Amino acid sequence: MSYEIKTGKEQTEPILWTGDFYNEGTGSGDIFDTLKEECGVFGVFGHPEAASMSYYGLHALQHRGEESAGICVADGRDFNYHRGMGLVKEVFDKDRIASLVGDMSIGHVRYSTSGDSRLTNAQPLVFKYRDGDLAIATNGNIVNEPLIRRQLEQSGSIFQTTSDTEVLAHLIARSPKDFVEAAKDALEQLVGGFAFLLMTNDKLLVASDSHGLRPLVMGRVGEAYVFASESCALETIGAEFVRDIEPGELLVLDKDGLREDRFTEPKRKALCAMEYIYFARPDSDLNGSNLHAARKRMGSRMALEAFVDADIVTGVPDSSISAAIGYAEQTGIPYELGLIKNKYTGRTFIQPSQELREQGVKMKLSAVRRVVEGQRVVMIDDSIVRGTTSRRIVNLLREAGAVEVHVRITSPPFKNPCFYGIDTPDRRELIASYKTIEEMCEEINADSLAFLTPEGLISSIGGYNSNDYKGGLCLSCFDNDYPTQVDFGGAEKDGCSC
Repeated sequence: MSYEIKTGKEQTEPILWTGDFYNEGTGSGDIFDTLKEECGVFGVFGHPEAASMSYYGLHALQHRGEESAGICVADGRDFNYHRGMGLVKEVFDKDRIASLVGDMSIGHVRYSTSGDSRLTNAQPLVFKYRDGDLAIATNGNIVNEPLIRRQLEQSGSIFQTTSDTEVLAHLIARSPKDFVEAAKDALEQLVGGFAFLLMTNDKLLVASDSHGLRPLVMGRVGEAYVFASESCALETIGAEFVRDIEPGELLVLDKDGLREDRFTEPKRKALCAMEYIYFARPDSDLNGSNLHAARKRMGSRMALEAFVDADIVTGVPDSSISAAIGYAEQTGIPYELGLIKNKYTGRTFIQPSQELREQGVKMKLSAVRRVVEGQRVVMIDDSIVRGTTSRRIVNLLREAGAVEVHVRITSPPFKNPCFYGIDTPDRRELIASYKTIEEMCEEINADSLAFLTPEGLISSIGGYNSNDYKGGLCLSCFDNDYPTQVDFGGAEKDGCSC
């Protein structure tokens, strides 16, 4: 199937950030057209410094969302919470954390799609209902949320946010059952990929969707339990990793301790492959596989599948550095820092001058001329979305004197939208959906282009789930094989709006 894609000014003109926050409403208009982070959740049960632990845990998950942050704390009687737009360190200070007293908390960092960047959608969302207070934080996306929302509105529900997380609160509130059973029934109605933390005045519930599409792990600090989107957050607070939350599992924590339950039977394991390729931090472990090691294996396998003779190997920072090292080790071609990322250009910077505006990409990434000049370069990256970023980076290397630029992508071609929590463009904007690899190579101005095969990706990730269907991974963005229903007659939602 072919698609008509507009070309011209919207792809070549530099982008200005004019909102209050760097990520605010950028959507597809960012200079870098990489996939956007999802969200991150962090929960604590049974620790007197729950708020402080959540603060440091959210810091470790900051890469999953830079738009807003929030923490809600319960002391057994009341809620105390704070949310704000910006980075964790901008939203919270010492006095704010000291005011959040309690031994149970849930926290959230968020990235949203364009147009939903506002404080009312910042999480945790907090509600009043018949049994007291309820707070919810989630990472992921509910595909059938528009359908459920419409049904609830037709029966009298009034929504305060555009976040799909609010649907769960309404379903729970309308149930005549006790909180835990109401939550089970509500969760069972949701289709999509999600990791939920739900907190009342005296209970913490932890839930993962029936396919385990979104990561969620459990740890311990003494007698306290800790939950996080990634294991790196456990390391930050000195927690011991216990295990991953299983698909369809529901954990209930209250005065009687931890009770392992489930709201539905598990279906085929399908953890998002992009967590391994791009999103998760390299020091995190997912399903028994370390991210840095997995990415190195991707680079090594890439070298076996698509070797090209060159002088140096470089990775696009930061997510492709590990893969570039693996490619270099496999081939014997030296790894060099040919590209440097400026980490301080994001968020609330002054609008650049016209001269800088015309070279906006250089505000975030620079080629090291003394390294790449006169060299044949293998450039390792994790994915190609629209192709505009790859073209800009290839041209950076050429402008710095590289005589050849060979691009190697450590994932299969990205052809399909994500319905489970990644903010992806429309399929018609995904370059791999309407161009051949040869055409893409020409589009990005590379001397050669190759992608990692699905088989190579699965074998590189490994882990204890390697015998599962597709290695226990969701590869739908590559092969269009979605683990859940995604067609609800037009009443379905992709991307991430948690």
